[in-house]
Amino acid sequence: MTQHLHSHLEQLVGALMDDTRGAPIDSPPALAQVEPEQCAVAVVDVDGSVTSAGDDGAEFTIQSISKALAYAVALEELGFDEVHRFVDVEPSGEAYHVIEVEDSSGRPNNPMINAGALVVHSLIPGGDAGNRFEHLLSWFSRLAGRELSVDETVYESELALAHRNLAIAHLLRAENDLPDTPHDVVAGYTRQCAIRVTAVDLAVMGATLASGGRQPVTGERIFSPSVVRQTLSVMLTCGMYDDAGDWVSSVGVPAKS
Repeated sequence: MTQHLHSHLEQLVGALMDDTRGAPIDSPPALAQVEPEQCAVAVVDVDGSVTSAGDDGAEFTIQSISKALAYAVALEELGFDEVHRFVDVEPSGEAYHVIEVEDSSGRPNNPMINAGALVVHSLIPGGDAGNRFEHLLSWFSRLAGRELSVDETVYESELALAHRNLAIAHLLRAENDLPDTPHDVVAGYTRQCAIRVTAVDLAVMGATLASGGRQPVTGERIFSPSVVRQTLSVMLTCGMYDDAGDWVSSVGVPAKS
């Protein structure tokens, strides 16, 4: 079965390599320099078997996929009521970087858009910005089953252009919905997005959610089933931003762009 799957994945990567549509993002500059020919796919079963093909060892920055994982960490650490006191779980129907909060509560609509992700990052325990990030990085490393690190070049490049996220953070602070200073939160969130992962790492993380919170390779129980259920539910309804409706109706599984 594994050999058959590996052969299928290799064929899939080969077919995808012929698709030259699109181009690397042109801002920030560090992301514009990413090698566009890299392609990888990985499948991890809940029993811990790993099958991959292509550039499966190539590292890239996790970016917005980190939002779902940070949300799960916050739920596990603080509990549902405390997290949802600061961020709602409603689809916004807006772009991921919209500068707005709910009129009635002053909260972001959900933790998958930037406003909600900034709030979630600020809630991670740690005492200060540096310790908060290191605490989150340790969670991500446990999810991947290896020590992860930050792409400092990407981090600095993105932070230099993080004006919109700073605007969102200042709005949240004005609404008393951001526990820390806007600059520290934006810097920490930007560093969160610059964590390096591989396709295999992401597949292992996804399999951890699929198995109800148990990391399938190490066997460690990382998230409770209730946290996983909540995280997957929000990923399904909000993970694809303003395309969430199309995604649910055409694909119908939890995802994060």
